Amino acid sequence: SSLKTTLTRRNSSSPPLSAAATQMFSTLDSAAEQMMVHRDFQAAFDTCHRGLESLAALDPEDSRCGELKAGFCILGIQALAELNQWRDVLCWVLQQYEQEQIPAKLMQMCILLYSKVGEPAGMQEAARVWLHCPLNSRAAGFGTVAELYLLHVLVPLGQKEEARELITGEVGSSAFTEEQRQTALDVVEEKERQTQDPPLNPRMSGSSDITEHPVSSQGTLIHKLEAMLRFIYRKFQMAGSGSFSLRKIFLAVVLLYMLLFRMDPALPSSFMWISKFLQLLKQMWTAMFAPYYQSVTQSKGL
Repeated sequence: SSLKTTLTRRNSSSPPLSAAATQMFSTLDSAAEQMMVHRDFQAAFDTCHRGLESLAALDPEDSRCGELKAGFCILGIQALAELNQWRDVLCWVLQQYEQEQIPAKLMQMCILLYSKVGEPAGMQEAARVWLHCPLNSRAAGFGTVAELYLLHVLVPLGQKEEARELITGEVGSSAFTEEQRQTALDVVEEKERQTQDPPLNPRMSGSSDITEHPVSSQGTLIHKLEAMLRFIYRKFQMAGSGSFSLRKIFLAVVLLYMLLFRMDPALPSSFMWISKFLQLLKQMWTAMFAPYYQSVTQSKGL
């Protein structure tokens, strides 16, 4: 619906539509209805494919022709993804455009799609060529494509050198501000440190579940969490040792952290983390709440 609204607004200030263009917009509406309303993804893709073939009859200089083409491709990509035919997406898009001429919005969709299915390498070459095309550096979505390529392709694939070159080179100068470039370099360096950290338990098996939750990352989180909890505790002591409301806030912060972390206690890699975390909480609990309960007991003469 947002695509249809955008096209309608642009067309309101454009010359009257020809009969062929009107038919193309009707075809695009049909494809959107098949996709969103009827959930008939194959029919939606077939309609988009026919629409793209019929666009050859329109004047290629008409800006609406480019908008229609992009609209058909957007719906076609979504339909292929829903049909679990994502492997055909890039090839199909390249049948419609020269590699350097793919619209930025389509490049963004393709990068996100291939990253979502765990195959970022499928977009590496196409995105690299697109980003290094000088004409694309002036495209409205150039910065977003560069960011997605960095975060969803290069970093997951461990392409550290290319990532640094992208950030500090011509692409980075065109896509990012100085602050954004520094942030991007920090992300790359942090990822590199994580991959270089030795595991805490070399004997641990290399199962897929453990790979998704590396022990080295757990160890880093332990130290960060300890520092955070001790910092909060010191601040609460300075604010007033007898403030029970502050202690409740402290517990709320701890619980919130655990909810956001979403740790799976069934994983072997979590055992050490849980044990140390519980020890830390026990120490904090005794130090913070023992004086409170002692004062309550004394006031009641128990």
